[in-house]
Amino acid sequence: MRKSFGLGFVLASIAACGGTGAGGDDTIDPPGDADVDPQARGFRIVSTEIDIPANTEVTYCYYFRTPNTEPLAINKWKSSMTPGSHHMIMYTTTTDVMEPGTVSSGSCGLGTGTINNQPVWTYAAQTPNAEVALPTDDGNGMPLAQDIAPNTPGYFQMHYLNATDAAIKVHVELEAEALPAGAQYTKTAPYITYNDDIDIPPATNNWVETKTCTTPAGAKFWTVSTHAHKQAVKTEVMSGTDVAFASEDWEHPGTKDWMSAPFYTFANNQLTWSCTYNNADPSRTIRSGDSAETEEMCMATGYYFPASSPKFCYCPNGQTGCISL
Repeated sequence: MRKSFGLGFVLASIAACGGTGAGGDDTIDPPGDADVDPQARGFRIVSTEIDIPANTEVTYCYYFRTPNTEPLAINKWKSSMTPGSHHMIMYTTTTDVMEPGTVSSGSCGLGTGTINNQPVWTYAAQTPNAEVALPTDDGNGMPLAQDIAPNTPGYFQMHYLNATDAAIKVHVELEAEALPAGAQYTKTAPYITYNDDIDIPPATNNWVETKTCTTPAGAKFWTVSTHAHKQAVKTEVMSGTDVAFASEDWEHPGTKDWMSAPFYTFANNQLTWSCTYNNADPSRTIRSGDSAETEEMCMATGYYFPASSPKFCYCPNGQTGCISL
């Protein structure tokens, strides 16, 4: 029987000992030596080092509280992942899912999200070293930034594929830089989709899964990308027949960025995305799930403004329509 993912699980699984500093340059600092620019306001979080056994695929979550003691308007992210990482996603939550400093694989997914404490996709990276500087002008002279409240609960979801014959040690580092105190800005937030209705028949090439979601009225996008697994040979994000983004690299799809006006608007507030797959297995149908080796995902990801809150569009298993939240 096909498993059906609850909404809380999907948000948490797309989908791992903190301390608190003072004021603007705050740090949670286990291993690693990179620091936020001392001239910048912001914070730094480094996950606990983890041993990944040989020939193992596993997802861990590292739980923390952001160390800022005042509201921050983040306009730059920078991350690094040790070899063996497939991706990392920073989620924020309303309350602690687990005690800050906890590393867990058993609870990094199913049961993590609840109706009152849904994880919010905040930042993600699919390359070992990544840096995202948000646009400095929204078209009216205002920079874009993401709000991070003081002491925000959150976690890194860290997906590892150790294909070697030896154990590896891994960790994730994240730096966040903020606008000066009191700066005026336009709020931007993530727009994330998830297709939980994937069924790729055995011994099939060029199988296409497509869904459409509604974007907020008047939303302008400054970046879009996709997230899929190893059976994917092509991913696309479209506005009608216009292809806003396309990639043939499932592991490192890249992004399409618009860093200045007029940015990108989806016609009729409709975002369509598709993933094309090859299933070489002659006996197994491939369906939605966490494993990059044996299951699939098909997601469109991006950031929009002006934003009142993050947006998530979920396409349930067995239904033709999608739910915008």
